[in-house]
Amino acid sequence: MSLTDRLQTLDRRQQRTPGLRFLAAVFKKFSDDGASQLAALIAYYGFFALFPLLLVFVTVLGFVLQGNPSAQESVLHSTLSEFPVIGTQLQNNVHSLKGSGLALAIGIIGSLLAGLGITGATQSAFNQVWYIPHKRRPNFLTWRLRGLGLLTVLGLLSILSTVVTGFASSETGGAVGVLGGVLVALIFNLLLFFAAFRLLTSQEIHTADLIPGVLVAAVLWQILQYVGGIYVEHVIRHAKETSGLFAFVLGLLAWLYLGAQVTLVAAEINVVKAKKLWPRSFLSDPLLEADRRALTSAAEVQERIDEQNVEVSFDEPT
Repeated sequence: MSLTDRLQTLDRRQQRTPGLRFLAAVFKKFSDDGASQLAALIAYYGFFALFPLLLVFVTVLGFVLQGNPSAQESVLHSTLSEFPVIGTQLQNNVHSLKGSGLALAIGIIGSLLAGLGITGATQSAFNQVWYIPHKRRPNFLTWRLRGLGLLTVLGLLSILSTVVTGFASSETGGAVGVLGGVLVALIFNLLLFFAAFRLLTSQEIHTADLIPGVLVAAVLWQILQYVGGIYVEHVIRHAKETSGLFAFVLGLLAWLYLGAQVTLVAAEINVVKAKKLWPRSFLSDPLLEADRRALTSAAEVQERIDEQNVEVSFDEPT
């Protein structure tokens, strides 16, 4: 069976199944938006933002937990391991938490520069996904203020999430401790994604339209965290010193890329649901009503000044 025949068969199946129709529309729009390339850009900035953010995290904990050896031990062996892929490396190399003004200053400056890159890339991706025309996107100042706001919220929530999860796992122990850690992490992931979707999405989008994607992103992100832990346990830990370094870097990049893709898939779910962009056709013939609406909105994204108006028309099929 040729590729065209397979697409036509899948097209007929998804027309008969509502759930499959919706998922097909989500991944069709994901492809139309070039979301894989947008996710790669987010992962690129995320890789450079991660290390100064972790420096700030460890330094702040050093100030907060100064003079409390038992709390430091709990954080080092329970909390840091919650970071997928990189957590084990931190746990093995950070032997004590100490507050340093110089380290905090370097970390904050690096975090702001790299963090604004990742929030800017994510904000641009969300605007593309939601079909926000360039003329209605945030200006230079608003764009950065939103990024700073998100960095502040994410930083606080990440520290709280990691500390609470670590203490819950270490204090309770056993299956109850594991379940408690999972629930706490899930709650904070929900808060993290809600903050990201609300602060980085245009204000003209209703908050209620963001909720489905927040739920999907939080659950998938939770799964990614455990996949990262399995990768560390079975690949990095048993690799030799040289190959282990490559496995660590490649694993971290892959994890960040998958995380960015998960985030954009969740955003696409919101858009398809809110704008009723399903069912879609895998092939161009025939164009369905949802195809016409999606293609029209995609063309209108290119409006860059108030005086510019893009109009879209379709030729009738012969």
